Amino acid sequence: MHLVPEPDSTAPDSPAGGDPATRLTAVLDALTPWPDDGSRADGPVAVDATDRLLLDEAAPLLAAAGPGDVAVIGDRFGALTLGAVTLGAPDIRSCTDTVTTEAAVEHNMADAGLLDVVRGSRRSVEITVRDRVDEHLLGGARLVLLQLPPSLAELTEIAEAVARHAADDVVVLAGGRVKHMTRAMNDVLAASFTDVRATLARQKSRVLVATGVRPEARDAAPSFPARAVLRDRELLAAATPSGETSPEDVAVVAHGGVFAGTSLDLGTRFLLTTAEKWPGADRVHDAVDLGSGSGLLAAVLALRYPDARVVGTDRSAAAVASTRATAQANGLGERVVALRGDAGEDLEPASVDLILLNPPFHDRTAVRTDAAHRMFRAAGLALRQGGELWCVFNTALHYRDALTRAVGPTVHIAQNPKFTVTRSRRR
Repeated sequence: MHLVPEPDSTAPDSPAGGDPATRLTAVLDALTPWPDDGSRADGPVAVDATDRLLLDEAAPLLAAAGPGDVAVIGDRFGALTLGAVTLGAPDIRSCTDTVTTEAAVEHNMADAGLLDVVRGSRRSVEITVRDRVDEHLLGGARLVLLQLPPSLAELTEIAEAVARHAADDVVVLAGGRVKHMTRAMNDVLAASFTDVRATLARQKSRVLVATGVRPEARDAAPSFPARAVLRDRELLAAATPSGETSPEDVAVVAHGGVFAGTSLDLGTRFLLTTAEKWPGADRVHDAVDLGSGSGLLAAVLALRYPDARVVGTDRSAAAVASTRATAQANGLGERVVALRGDAGEDLEPASVDLILLNPPFHDRTAVRTDAAHRMFRAAGLALRQGGELWCVFNTALHYRDALTRAVGPTVHIAQNPKFTVTRSRRR
């Protein structure tokens, strides 16, 4: 929880002076895509056209907002949260799923110069940052500002939560880039709201406006987290301790925003085919599923190495909740520890014998490998002498040299037309 204090007075030439539109421009211009400074040509931008369009559409509603009226979901660097404050919201509840976006929003909130811009006349603005879309975020909300998520499953989970917890007269403004929007997004919102319409596009962005909570949506059972029981041959073989009987199945639980949901994605499936070459149980006392997602690999590690301590870590709050739920669904709740951290930076140095990694190569809709390289560095620090990182990745990414630099000698274990599995051993 953060209180943004207000000054006793505002100088005439202060950025806080002038009309709301002028103040908003000053706020948005001051934002940075922290921890980047915005100078990278291929780097993220702190404010995009969707942020600006959402705030313009929300401006009259924000000016009339009362305490507890406004919730923000999916803010990336603070544009929506701080923009809403600037346009008159007396307080904000803001939800960011990943620990990296949470840190970016908090950094930009705490930036002294930025707070000077946000300041108005003699009041304090309460901004609460949360990591879950639940009743604490949405209870009684009358306006929800949402950056559209990339997956329909995640949008479904959000829409259902808004319908369940927000006020009956809630207005949902969901913005996105036109090229990433589909008619199916309208259909998802229409399942929870009676009226869904689209604004005119501007600078290749558009906003979907949803109103009128459907009575049946208010009391409906949530679709997420979803649950499934998997019996894939590769999965069961990898989850079997040496000399033991294979389990009949492995359960998986996943929130809407988790990659691959309750299915076994192709990269992880290919990694599992190499399990017979992983270190023996006598060499694995501490194991990590790095970037755990649904927690399937964490469950496999705990089943294959019954005496090992297993950690599943992910930057996403939804993934951490899914990892924890998957462990519990397989009777492994006391064996698997789920942590929320950025790219494995929360792991203790020289504390791990085995790490499994299927690194992401997308940041929302953009192709970026920054997270993968941070994960490689974190793995190199976390492994004990002789510890091993087993990594699966798209063959076209050619990670072998990067893995050698970050971890140690790296060899190809398996390759097919799409994926490569490598083993890196800590020097």
